[in-house]
Amino acid sequence: MDASTSKVKSSFGSLSWLWLTVVVVIVDLATKYVADTQLNYGDPHTLLPILDMTLLYNTGAAFSFLAQAAGWQRWLFVLIAAVVSVMLTMWLKRTDKKQWWLGLGLSLILGGALGNLYDRIVQGYVVDFISVHYESYYFPAFNFADTAITIGAALLIIDMVFLEKQRDPEPASK
Repeated sequence: MDASTSKVKSSFGSLSWLWLTVVVVIVDLATKYVADTQLNYGDPHTLLPILDMTLLYNTGAAFSFLAQAAGWQRWLFVLIAAVVSVMLTMWLKRTDKKQWWLGLGLSLILGGALGNLYDRIVQGYVVDFISVHYESYYFPAFNFADTAITIGAALLIIDMVFLEKQRDPEPASK
């Protein structure tokens, strides 16, 4: 392999992680479809003492932020998710393949963002169905996309706190 071929391959950065983004979107949309077709809205189905499957529609953002707004928030959240998705893709492209924790985290966040973006555009709300609780204390319902975003964010934090210091510094330009 000559230097020009190596340069072309490396110019794609960590875009090779996009396969994981596609998997996250497929699993997210499939689980939301199953929840939407098999569960009755608001009717909890207990799986464990702390875990229910409860179909809910979230017109707001995380933790139902702005869910009670008049409808304008749908397009605001669509715009934000679209811009963030483009930025994440550019970040992935610029990330060295060797930084696989960062690439993995970015691709999980991107997949989750795209899964929820699809819901917002097509349905006007995000399908949530995983409900975690302890006695009468309930965590806001969420979905597979939200889980991917959370795990991806944790990986970014781990990369930033523990791995960034170990990377070779960029050579100083002269």
